[in-house]
Amino acid sequence: VSGHNQSAITEFFLLGFQVPQNSKIILFSFILVAYILTMAGNLVIILLVSTTRRLHSPMYFFLIHLSFCDIMLSSSVTPNLLHITLHSGSRLTVTQCLTQFHFFGVSSASECLLLTMMSYDRYVAICKPLHYQTIMVFSFCLFLVMFSWFVGFVLTLIISVLLSRFDFCYSSNIDHFFCDLAPVVQLSCSDTTVLQLITAPELITETVFIMSTYVCIFLAIHRISSTTGKQKAFSTCSSHLAVVCMYYGTLIAIYMYSSGEHSAIMNKIVSLVYTFVTPLLNPVIYSLKNQEIKTTIKTYWKKITKIKR
Repeated sequence: VSGHNQSAITEFFLLGFQVPQNSKIILFSFILVAYILTMAGNLVIILLVSTTRRLHSPMYFFLIHLSFCDIMLSSSVTPNLLHITLHSGSRLTVTQCLTQFHFFGVSSASECLLLTMMSYDRYVAICKPLHYQTIMVFSFCLFLVMFSWFVGFVLTLIISVLLSRFDFCYSSNIDHFFCDLAPVVQLSCSDTTVLQLITAPELITETVFIMSTYVCIFLAIHRISSTTGKQKAFSTCSSHLAVVCMYYGTLIAIYMYSSGEHSAIMNKIVSLVYTFVTPLLNPVIYSLKNQEIKTTIKTYWKKITKIKR
């Protein structure tokens, strides 16, 4: 394909959700409320963990960064989506579109890696409890977190640079509500094989690693003789398992619906779960399933009610 095709398309038009005029305010309100709750919930988790000494452990250290990822992920999509909802679409230059993808991609890739690191933390806690304090020292946890952010940033930067060199010639309309990788690539008339060679190994490696750690965890729990011991061991990883299933479940669904007659509609629905529901529910899951978080919330609530009195 000749280079003039790239200059033919200098901007994209995000179609968003094609809803009736009287439904726009309802959708706008839903998105806005979901975003506010997402920000509030994740900021509360960050505040609680940062200011409570008994929560200064590896698991909660990872949780802080997971909450920050959720804030960044949701914030990279929501402002423009609110504009799209009210104005039935949004026009973006190719540079603006790639910038949005980059911020979304960094948070998404880093979150995948953080969930992988958290699965290793749970593996050590349950399968090697006597060595947990010596293995999961702060310096090692800091390295794992920095590694997650670094790899997420570099991987997304490589993809963004490759996308900027692609020719877009099929259409300028993106049938999505943000500049996600799949709908943008569908508009390219360049060879996109290299992108699959970059993104697929990361996702496969992380999935296999998480599955392997949980096989070891379930085997270790199965070997515990007492029912109370099994319940206590499982409760330490149930929150993370629920988040992993929800997060990777949507990723797999996006991959499954990336092609086909109803791919655009299903992609938008699943992506809505991925970008809004998951970041919204993550702090709720960790709050409801984690006794230490619930105890901390109750303590803070008692302090607040005393001040009011």
